[in-house]
Amino acid sequence: MMRLWTRSPTAVGAQRGFTLIELMIVVAIIGILAAISLPLYASIQARARIAKAQADARTLVSAVSMYSGTFDALPPALANLTAAATISGITGGPFMKSIPPSPVGWTPYSYTSNPCGTFTVTASGDSTTVSLP
Repeated sequence: MMRLWTRSPTAVGAQRGFTLIELMIVVAIIGILAAISLPLYASIQARARIAKAQADARTLVSAVSMYSGTFDALPPALANLTAAATISGITGGPFMKSIPPSPVGWTPYSYTSNPCGTFTVTASGDSTTVSLP
């Protein structure tokens, strides 16, 4: 029974463990995998920011359209979408709870309109400009 609990001394050449070369190969493989995955991760983040900007711009365009349908006029600024208003005896709004923040590193959403009744909601960043409609 005593023999099960005691270890027999091993020879010098039969020691267990990894060699330095094996460990260096594993570290090199991990480094290669990290070098491949980091640019892909950055690309995915950029696409996510673009998708957020597009979704936010569509939401803002929808709110501007609701404002225009209610008051028969375009809002002077995006801030007018977040408060109730009474124009020519017509009460409406708020059409949005708050103006969504633009993605990190992007310009804030801008709004331009002209007397013809057309408008544009724009934001830019990541070498891309999102502009609707």
